Amino acid sequence: MKVIILLGSDSDKEFVDGMPKEFKAWGVDAEMIVASAHKVPEKVFKIVSGNNEKEVDLVYITVAGRSNGLSGVVAANSIHPVIACPPYKDKLDFMVNINSTLNMPSDTPVLTVLDRLNVIMAVLRIFALKDKGLRKQMQKRISDIKKRFKV
Repeated sequence: MKVIILLGSDSDKEFVDGMPKEFKAWGVDAEMIVASAHKVPEKVFKIVSGNNEKEVDLVYITVAGRSNGLSGVVAANSIHPVIACPPYKDKLDFMVNINSTLNMPSDTPVLTVLDRLNVIMAVLRIFALKDKGLRKQMQKRISDIKKRFKV
């Protein structure tokens, strides 16, 4: 199981700070790569096509704002799930970034999760479909959350 966190720019690093460490705590390998679909598409294609050839359970998290070509390019060319988590600094930035993330062409399945913790949980639940140990950890987490509420 592996997560590749693709960033459209170095400036997106702060938005996902700590994500690889959080995945490793769950036993999932994570790698962060900066690769703009606009400025270095050949790098993005090399990453995606290389991973398409490997027998590995993989999910991409794409982090790109403004004109979010990264999420679309990865999703259109990858056999693996792509979850976009667009960064934003304020309300105006959010509106621009979410708009460019949600408007994808047909046959370009980009899932979108706005909260960085929720994107981690979404990836873990995808992997838990096949990994019984991870599924038990996820069930425990859900149970622990429920215990905090009176039912």
